[in-house]
Amino acid sequence: MSVKPLQPVMTSDELNVFLRKVYPQLNDAFTDFVVIDIQPERVVVRLNASERHLRPGGTVSGPSLFTLADIGGYACVLSHVGPEALSVTTNLNINFMRKAEAGPIDGHCRILKLGKTLMVFDIDIRVGDGPTIAHATGTYAIPPNRKIMR
Repeated sequence: MSVKPLQPVMTSDELNVFLRKVYPQLNDAFTDFVVIDIQPERVVVRLNASERHLRPGGTVSGPSLFTLADIGGYACVLSHVGPEALSVTTNLNINFMRKAEAGPIDGHCRILKLGKTLMVFDIDIRVGDGPTIAHATGTYAIPPNRKIMR
């Protein structure tokens, strides 16, 4: 018996508009974190890392990469469940493997399991086709009484 892949219910453009509406502080006056692609069970998010994301030594900070991982999970749940702003992170574990410099950093996120109230995901963070910079796994809680916001 084969299982049909989960299908997204939002496009990347719709999701970026929704994020600007419900989470305006994410990017403030900048466009640091964006959703660039949505496919069945997968989302790609980007951090446009600039000097404001660097720690001493010119390395992109851990909190910036952690935020990218968290936004990847949020984008996965929203794009596959619908615009449910009150979905929240319940767990996020990250391993940092290599340093990253300023520039576009992509998070390739995939849904490992999507249930009625929880979504489990992982995300591989890298520059282009380069080696993994960081890898994270996480869980999002989905409110049981969904009220779709548009």
